[in-house]
Amino acid sequence: MITSMDSTNSGYWEDFHLSETDIEFLYNYLLEVETPQTTEELLCALIRERIRVESDKARQSREKEGKIYRPKDDYIVGQKLIFPALNWQKGQVVSIRIGNNPELPPFSVIEVLFEDGSKRSFASGLEDHILNQPIKVEQNGVSNLNADYVFKKYGNKLLKTLTSELETKPDLVRIAGRWFARALLVDVNMGYLNMAEALLDMEGGGPLPTQAILRQIELPSDVNLKLTEFSLNFALQEDGRFDEVGPSGEVLWFLRRLEPDDVKNTPLWLKYSPINFDAERIEAIRKTLMDKIADELEVDDTSETTTSQREVAISLSYPHWRAGTLPLSNQVKGIFPTAIESPRIRFTFVDGETQRKFPGWVVREKRYVFGLKEWFTSLGLIPGSLIFIQPGKTSGEVVIRVEKRRSTREWIRTALVGTDGGVVFALLKQVVTAVYDERMAIAVPDVNALDQVWENTLKQRVPLEKTILSVMRELAKLTPQGNVHAQELYAAVNTIRRCPPSPMLSLLLEDNRANYLGDLYFRLNETLPEEKEHA
Repeated sequence: MITSMDSTNSGYWEDFHLSETDIEFLYNYLLEVETPQTTEELLCALIRERIRVESDKARQSREKEGKIYRPKDDYIVGQKLIFPALNWQKGQVVSIRIGNNPELPPFSVIEVLFEDGSKRSFASGLEDHILNQPIKVEQNGVSNLNADYVFKKYGNKLLKTLTSELETKPDLVRIAGRWFARALLVDVNMGYLNMAEALLDMEGGGPLPTQAILRQIELPSDVNLKLTEFSLNFALQEDGRFDEVGPSGEVLWFLRRLEPDDVKNTPLWLKYSPINFDAERIEAIRKTLMDKIADELEVDDTSETTTSQREVAISLSYPHWRAGTLPLSNQVKGIFPTAIESPRIRFTFVDGETQRKFPGWVVREKRYVFGLKEWFTSLGLIPGSLIFIQPGKTSGEVVIRVEKRRSTREWIRTALVGTDGGVVFALLKQVVTAVYDERMAIAVPDVNALDQVWENTLKQRVPLEKTILSVMRELAKLTPQGNVHAQELYAAVNTIRRCPPSPMLSLLLEDNRANYLGDLYFRLNETLPEEKEHA
């Protein structure tokens, strides 16, 4: 760590790491405030402490070269002085005389010779003077010695460093973004945890806020109430029966055993086994296709998530239609609630037409949103239906709707399972009740038969190339030109197995049997021998 700090030394904060002294300060700070603190609060306190320590060091270093001038003090001829108000200039007392001002109490006047040869006179022995107050260098406007400036300029980087290094300290614990000393937590024994489980069981699993649990289990709160709440949160977090499911800024508890199975375990239709591909080669065409597709496996983790206040429309792919889920894709991830630590977040869907409310779950690690199977079925939706999503009026709510249309029968690509277990696609008239994306729309008359195809594909480990070329051949039969659009191919492949756009595009561009025509269109080259297709 750089130990010198001034208004120009940016490296001091750029190279920030915790020292043992910092850890000791933070521990004592938590003891003093007796209240769990956020990482931001700890950082602000640490920045102020660092500035105080470095300012003291600077002052002590200067005082070795001379006494700090203050009007209240007395001086002698020959004494060396330092003047903070004059940019820390140094001088020597060359003479002393009695002051003469009837409006002031008795005082003396010292004459000081500065290093540049100039002389100036100053009062001494004068108790009432503004310069008697210590100079606070951390208030010097925009500088690395100003706590507000440091937090504003370096805050994001310092927060990341502080968080990662605090996580390695076993004496400190964190829950819902707040830290406290482990040794000072209130004891929450198994009896209280059992009562919490019974309470949540009576509530259908939850969710319940910590304060509601506290009131019911009557945990003694003769100490700091916030500390008691934090201690219960930590005890619940350490017990595998409980799951913290609140969005950022809110702590909610749920019984893990009563969470939906498809929240605890990824549904079959969303499982994907990654394959390697040349990302650079497909980047241009991928960007074009991703403007038309919402896929959680193509999320850019390097981009910052911002909450979208506008309504976003996405077309429903078969895997999410079958699982009753939505992708936590780039287009919508800013709309749904997130959290600092919680892997699963419980929130509320609001039907945009009926205002009916029903529970939803954000599964952060696997990037999907669960809870829509019944809603999809009640509206008669098909894969390809357009889903409109926007933030609700209150925190923790998301409004979801479709644009209904008069029930009609329209020509829709339809996935049919043959007696041999193979999937073919045909244009058939199907009942449509909502607006849909024509390229993504695929009707599935026999869901159970298609489920068997999914299981067989996984069990037999069918190569992805074989599935893509087989589906491409089927889709080519449905158009006079025999051309297949990448978006239509993506939708059809995903009725048979889970596959994000990138590996599909990579395989198409690498295989000489698939000719790229531009504008996201491909054509299958059937003149190549059949045996060259991967088995």
